[in-house]
Amino acid sequence: MKPKWQIAPPAPADHLARFPQLSPLIVQLLYNRGITAHQDVRDFLADARPEDNPFRLKGMNEAVTRLRQAIRQGELVAIYGDFDADGVTATALLVETLSSLGARVEPYIPHRVDEGYGLNTGALRQLASQGVGVVVTVDCGIRAVEEVSYGRELGLDFIVTDHHSVGEEVPPALTVINPKQPDCRYPFKDLAGVGVAFKLAQALLRANRRVPVAKGEVSLNEEDLLDLAALGTVADLVPLLGENRSLVRRGLERLNAAERLGVRAMIAQAGLKPGQIDATTIGFVLGPRLNAAGRIDDAITSYDLLTCRSPDQAANLARELEELNRHRQRLTAEALERAKEQVLMAGEDEKLFFAAGEDFLAGIVGLVAGRLTEEFYRPAVVVELGAEESRGSARSIPEFNITAALDQCRGLLVRYGGHAAAAGFTVANDNLETLRERLKELAAEQLEGVELVPTLLIDAEVELSEMDWATQALLTQLEPCGYANPAPLLLSRRAIVRGARAVGTDGSHLKLTLSDGQARWDAIAFRQGQWAGQLPPRIDVVYSLEINEWRGEKRLQLNVRDLRPSA
Repeated sequence: MKPKWQIAPPAPADHLARFPQLSPLIVQLLYNRGITAHQDVRDFLADARPEDNPFRLKGMNEAVTRLRQAIRQGELVAIYGDFDADGVTATALLVETLSSLGARVEPYIPHRVDEGYGLNTGALRQLASQGVGVVVTVDCGIRAVEEVSYGRELGLDFIVTDHHSVGEEVPPALTVINPKQPDCRYPFKDLAGVGVAFKLAQALLRANRRVPVAKGEVSLNEEDLLDLAALGTVADLVPLLGENRSLVRRGLERLNAAERLGVRAMIAQAGLKPGQIDATTIGFVLGPRLNAAGRIDDAITSYDLLTCRSPDQAANLARELEELNRHRQRLTAEALERAKEQVLMAGEDEKLFFAAGEDFLAGIVGLVAGRLTEEFYRPAVVVELGAEESRGSARSIPEFNITAALDQCRGLLVRYGGHAAAAGFTVANDNLETLRERLKELAAEQLEGVELVPTLLIDAEVELSEMDWATQALLTQLEPCGYANPAPLLLSRRAIVRGARAVGTDGSHLKLTLSDGQARWDAIAFRQGQWAGQLPPRIDVVYSLEINEWRGEKRLQLNVRDLRPSA
């Protein structure tokens, strides 16, 4: 589906004049991202660390007090995580922190197929029977009201740490740490699950420095945990602004040092080297590998990789994740074709796509829903049919808040949770058809009259001649880039086409040579090979400027997101 182009409005002249020492392009890019105040601009460009006192988070004091009590009394603590990269990194981070302080601590990550998302009563019974006294949830639990109530009856104390949207009722835990709570004073609200876990670890380590609870010296410090924080934060697609950007920027330094054996092995298995890891690498290379185990097998494999102490074990686990990821890719491609058959049969004029089947594995329904949303620009729900209950995953577009829609269907659901753009749920089969119809009704109401076409948000219109190494150096000041802080997209009009040919094993990509009449630029347009032999002499191109390294030589390259014949 061809996107419509939307060029960001130019920053007012008086705003540009407030920053005479900065490039107008940088000021424009920051303006587009809502960074306009003098102090915010200075902090962003200087990568100043935001105010990060963890004790400002509601519930933090109570959590630290209870965990220090558990350490002193030798109670067994369970870290109960989610099975995605965010949850696995958060679990590893807190187990490592509590272990360093002398706690008896064990991880628990539910099996996606056997147990489903979040807290479940069977797992809580098992933990209680093992003598667990405190359960700390990470990246889950904020909507587990019934499960926490049940666990309390078993004698468990709960510390819920989560970052998902808060429901009407908060679980009756000993304490809840979630910056999205309405009465939480913490200034940054968009931490990932691993970010919230990092804040708890930070608070525990700082409290121990003031009043030691550990019997010996604690060698672990906050910086040692930043690689895990970066992995989970980028993989979970939270905004890379504010404290998230600071965590990821610092974490990338740790990742590129590759001191953690599992990370080093995973980087090597992916054919990369330390020093080559950036946010894009996490999002498209490392994150999917960490997610693969939880999607089609057991997420404990990813946890073991991140916490192992043996080089041989790390290499074996990295190879296992590589194979699981390839298998996941095959399963996703097959399921996508079956889902497309269902939704196309219903008609492309539907406002929300809904596909269900027994052969849609729970671990890949979210990926399939995401691919449908990307291809057709519609909210999409994909459901794995079970015997009595079914599990679904939804992905959406900015015009339709999918979790708010599920809020309006809460009476039909066993459990659910998520964000505006992504959610998961469990539904009794007796309610499945009603849920389908209700979600479609809500989408039809809210999207009535809305042009359902993706929008390509362009940061600025520039001359092709401006694309040089000096401009590239300016653009790197925005890194790490990701969700809510994307790599800058630029538009250059009337570029001269000096060469264009299809590349790739199936000819699906387009290799270009563009010119402004004097200099030339290499360009690559992924999945746009259909333009080969069809381009006019001049085109308008939307692209990001990047560095292409080949055989030790670095060259600037335009990564073309879209193109059109010039008017």
